[in-house]
Amino acid sequence: MSISIICVGKVKEKYLRSAIDEYAKRLSRYCKLNIIELSDEKTPDNASGKEETLIKVKEGEAILKNIKDNMFVIALELKGNMVSSEEFSNYIMDLGVRGESNIVFVIGGSLGLSKGVLERSNYKLCFSKMTFPHQLFRVMLLEQIYRGFRIISGEPYHK
Repeated sequence: MSISIICVGKVKEKYLRSAIDEYAKRLSRYCKLNIIELSDEKTPDNASGKEETLIKVKEGEAILKNIKDNMFVIALELKGNMVSSEEFSNYIMDLGVRGESNIVFVIGGSLGLSKGVLERSNYKLCFSKMTFPHQLFRVMLLEQIYRGFRIISGEPYHK
């Protein structure tokens, strides 16, 4: 199985980069992992709704350029489905059984995802109604993907 993560913004903090590298190493036993970091657009402090929409559209175009037709797209979206770790692992396993072996997770910028990206997505996933820093969220997503593969493999994991 191939897992890609397309994310807007670069991780600069060394401790977060170390965590990302650690989970990437752990995941190499279970899947081929590809992390694609895209530049984020600068948002003015007092941006209007129109300016914010234009920024999301521009970031969305960059995201969509990295999505191939054969990819199953999971958008990380506040209005998405909230599931347990077990339900998440079952979902990933079911995708594999259905032949969806090229999965891409999309993490938008600070303003969220464009309408175009949401329309292209096959599934919308929400981790929490709480807001997290995008760089930290990347680590959280990798940890849940790793946990999901451990559950699928019947290996121990922390409940």
